[in-house]
Amino acid sequence: MSGAVAVLPTNPVYTPVLLWKAQEKELLQYNFSFEDGMNAAVRAVVRMGIYVKAKVYFVYEGYQGMVDGGDNIVEVSWESVSSILQVGGTVIGSARCKSFRTRGGRLQAAYNLVQRGITNLCVIGGDGSLTGANLFREEWSGLLEELAQKGQIDEEAVKKYAYLNIVGMVGSIDNDFCGTDMTIGTDSALHRIIEVVDAIMTTAQSHQRTFVLEVMGRHCGYLALVSALACGADWVFIPEYPPEEGWEDSMCVKLSENRARKKRLNIIIVAEGAIDCHNKPITSEKVKDLVVQRLGFDTRVTILGHVQRGGTPSAFDRILASRMGVEAVLALLEATPATPACVVSLSGNQAVRLPLMECVQMTQEVQKAMDEGRFVEAVKLRGRSFENNLNTYKLLSHKKTDAELPMTNFNVAVLNVGAPAAGMNAAVRAAVRVGITEGHKMFAVIDGFEGFARGKIKEISWGDVGGWTGQGGSILGTKRTLPAKYLEKIADQMRTNNINALMVIGGFEAYESCLQLYEARSCFEEFCVPICVLPATISNNVPGTDFSIGADTALNAIVETCDRIKQSASGTKRRVFIIETMGGYCGYLANMGALAAGADAAYIFEEQFDIRELQANVEHLTEKMKTSIQRGLVLRNENCNENYTTDFIYQLYSEEGKGVFDCRKNVLGHMQQGGAPSPFDRNFGTKISAKAMQWISKKLKETYRKGAGKIFANTDDSVCLLGMRRRNLVFQPVAELKTETDFVHRIPKEQWWLKLRPLMKILAKYKTSYDVSDSGQLEHVAMHSPKEAETGAI
Repeated sequence: MSGAVAVLPTNPVYTPVLLWKAQEKELLQYNFSFEDGMNAAVRAVVRMGIYVKAKVYFVYEGYQGMVDGGDNIVEVSWESVSSILQVGGTVIGSARCKSFRTRGGRLQAAYNLVQRGITNLCVIGGDGSLTGANLFREEWSGLLEELAQKGQIDEEAVKKYAYLNIVGMVGSIDNDFCGTDMTIGTDSALHRIIEVVDAIMTTAQSHQRTFVLEVMGRHCGYLALVSALACGADWVFIPEYPPEEGWEDSMCVKLSENRARKKRLNIIIVAEGAIDCHNKPITSEKVKDLVVQRLGFDTRVTILGHVQRGGTPSAFDRILASRMGVEAVLALLEATPATPACVVSLSGNQAVRLPLMECVQMTQEVQKAMDEGRFVEAVKLRGRSFENNLNTYKLLSHKKTDAELPMTNFNVAVLNVGAPAAGMNAAVRAAVRVGITEGHKMFAVIDGFEGFARGKIKEISWGDVGGWTGQGGSILGTKRTLPAKYLEKIADQMRTNNINALMVIGGFEAYESCLQLYEARSCFEEFCVPICVLPATISNNVPGTDFSIGADTALNAIVETCDRIKQSASGTKRRVFIIETMGGYCGYLANMGALAAGADAAYIFEEQFDIRELQANVEHLTEKMKTSIQRGLVLRNENCNENYTTDFIYQLYSEEGKGVFDCRKNVLGHMQQGGAPSPFDRNFGTKISAKAMQWISKKLKETYRKGAGKIFANTDDSVCLLGMRRRNLVFQPVAELKTETDFVHRIPKEQWWLKLRPLMKILAKYKTSYDVSDSGQLEHVAMHSPKEAETGAI
């Protein structure tokens, strides 16, 4: 396939492609792992392979199964990967394999593949596994010639199967592979960690205890760093950033200061591979003993261990793995003998392909840099997402003394607007603390613009926002009221409180509100100040951003409910569930929930449907009931169609499916808005809020008029929305976003996730076209420049 825009064909040229899907162990390091989300990748590769009319094989027990052959290499069908999305680990197993490290073992593996005509490998693993796969590819022609010399295969087979194509996907909870923002399994591991931290924080607060949590990460501190950022930990130890000499004194002083500010608990997170600046280990027990001896605090150690590898995969991991699996098949279809082995990666919100060995070499360079004490370089080699996480944590965790703080004399107000969304409080906390660090006086506005008009404004301090990251809803209070009818009163309050800048956190109402303030500048000079909007809504319907704070938490609530509903049908065959999701006119939750939960259909406003499509879906489910998969799941966005309501669809399915399947319906309602924020929403909210506050500080300096002694910002770029667009976080003037907005239905005119809709249909066994114009082209790995914008990935 070539060209800028192409539709994946079932062209005869691809028909003979035989695809092998294997999950294997970490080859060169002897260790191996099962990561949550791998089964979603397995499912996607199998179904996409079958969709393009390829034969698909499982190799059970990894490289060991490839060497042993026989029943370990089995052709699979569509139904083989049914009901595995919600299962942790991997259904096809993994095993250590010493023999594959030898040429003799690889010779036997090559023979077993040639016997089945397999010349394409899709490998999920870490850098050791992928290095082994690349070596196998480089030796392939030589192995075949050796087999021919021994008489095990003929010369025709040597010519027919002359080349081996390899595509890798990285499965690692440590997120330790360079070249990708997120590896499969990392987000699920963060879910396990944050669940434990949230539970521990309640008991720690009750007993005024200090808890030292040890998390996985022998060579990479990603899990420790992000979980520390997501829970507001007092201290974190990671391999890439050892504490400075005398850290024992610094840590104890900080813990004491926090207790003096009436904080009833302390959380310290230690990566299992944490070291000091002399490369000596820092263990959780050592940290505990230090706290007890120096401070006398009641201290406990909790080692999470393999709990982090278990459990149900998160929605993020399922979607990521599904996208990567499909991209891997496309990469195999396009591979040529000249194409280097590649790995499918995530950059921001975009799937990319990178040369496998470049990624492996950079990953090994990180360890080399740490071994040689070049820690600053090691952090940069980890990638811009890791470096930005570290910088944000350092910014938020250490409170400067009054003497250290710059004095700007600027007042900045923070408020929430619209419906509550999980992660709002994390964003407010980050805004307040970064604002104080920048030297500003921070103000909190209670109950949105309605509260603003009534003068419900108060100064907020560093300690006031402690412990906010893990709390759902909106502690400041939020209302949907737009400022249009209160403009004069709001201007009066801004003048009275000398507010020099605004940070507005919320959904479509927040965006609309700032647009109204921008348009009212000609009448009210008080609005001529820097204003930044942070998108926070479960609907993910704000223009100018791919993701909104709160959407990931809602998506996980939907997927968890769908899993339970599907499980309830395990004993009752031939049943279809109709699930209604929120989202207004935006179908993001319904579509992505359907992709993550393995639904058969999703009805959304953006893709209009009629009675014929409903009938076709019923017929599709009727056919499905004839297979071994005797249940169905259908999601419906609440405003997808005013006539085809949830009740209507339920009654239609019930009537048309009579005698074949029965039907049940479930309206999820406001449970999608509640609950503790997911790790993604905590981290995303924290990072974009910190970045937004730094932007506000910059704008305040640029727009300050010394002669008048005040701020005057009246340009378009002084009222911006900070959103993630593909790979980067971008500040976009709200005035420019007007042309991208459907104000009637409160959605963007173009939405990136609609390109994933065919993917959901393909994996549900519908015949459709798949747009590959955004398919990843092979790129090269490069260390980022400090000036590059950060990605929004965790």
